[in-house]
Amino acid sequence: MASSSFVEIERFHLIPVLSVTCPCHRPLLSKNSLILNRKKLNFDLLLNGSKTAVPVHAKRATAKRWLITSVARAEADSVDEDSGKEEVEKDHISPAKEDSVSQLQQKASQLKKRIIFGLGIGISAGGIVLAGGWVFTVALAVVVFVGAREYFELVRSRGITAGMTPPPRYVSRVCSVICAFMPVLTLYFGQIDIPVTFAAFVVAMALLLQRGNPRFSQLSSTIFGLFYCGYLPCFWVKLRCGLAAPALNTRMGTTWPVLLGGQAHWTVGLVATLISMSSIIAADTYAFIGGKAFGRTLLTRISPKKTWEGTIIGLGGCIATSVVLSKVFCWPTSLLSAIAFGFLNFFGSIFGDLTESMIKRDAGVKDSGSLIPGHGGILDRSDSYIFTGALAYSFVKTFLPLYGV
Repeated sequence: MASSSFVEIERFHLIPVLSVTCPCHRPLLSKNSLILNRKKLNFDLLLNGSKTAVPVHAKRATAKRWLITSVARAEADSVDEDSGKEEVEKDHISPAKEDSVSQLQQKASQLKKRIIFGLGIGISAGGIVLAGGWVFTVALAVVVFVGAREYFELVRSRGITAGMTPPPRYVSRVCSVICAFMPVLTLYFGQIDIPVTFAAFVVAMALLLQRGNPRFSQLSSTIFGLFYCGYLPCFWVKLRCGLAAPALNTRMGTTWPVLLGGQAHWTVGLVATLISMSSIIAADTYAFIGGKAFGRTLLTRISPKKTWEGTIIGLGGCIATSVVLSKVFCWPTSLLSAIAFGFLNFFGSIFGDLTESMIKRDAGVKDSGSLIPGHGGILDRSDSYIFTGALAYSFVKTFLPLYGV
């Protein structure tokens, strides 16, 4: 007789089955599934750990349906377990893959931004250089003001203030405004020696007469800021607008529209500025590509990404650009002068870049700012031009007879 909680059905014999597959090659029964063979037996029907029993006095058809349903449930549980294991394995592997994929996507996005904004800056700068005059000077003054603000923020950063006392914030702001006015005064007066000397004197007096204990580091960082961010960029105004001798051999001047100045618009200063800036761009580009492809030997500890291989390739690209453009503009007429001009542009470019890298290293930051997506701050983008303008102007003014014409 069957008990009140179990069923008596035609006696079955429990036979373990390894696997039963259907034409789609999926197992219908798992390894833990059981098939019942006929014999009379009282039992509690348990499949795959299921604690569900067949109801009392169930008929054979009901028992069979119950058996099939239980087997299906058991198989579903087994599939769920297997899928759960696969998901755990995927979860175990995916973080590293996701990190690598996200890094690649981030690098691609940064490179895309760098190219887009680089092209935009290059085209805009070319138009400003061609315009010259007050357009060039005011644009340079804006760049100088932002660069000076970034410089004084670097001076006030934790990395530098750990070893020195920064100037007061109001002095930093006043110096940024003074730096912005220097290019304008250069265009108006033609010389800036007296305004710069007077500004340095006023700033020094303000620092020495401040409350508290004045420090030499305050004076040195401030005076260097006036020189680095204000005085040196003014030589670009002297180069572009001061050298007004016409570049007579330049063929582009003959086709230049009269409404835009005609042939007289193409001066030695314009041609020298275009060649100098183009050479700097070529130096940075070739050095970056060469360093990525062949860089092995570290150039200096100041900038760990710069290598001797990239520097040599950048030098070659800078000189080649200077020579090619000298043939295009027919200035300077001497090949040796064009090579020397390219070498000088590269020397000023790499020196300015390393100077800003030293400041950022002491400040403990990667970029001087975040104004330009993919490029950092204004100083990050213009550091190669700070010393180059003074070197280019001195070379053309002093060493080229008849300004290279």
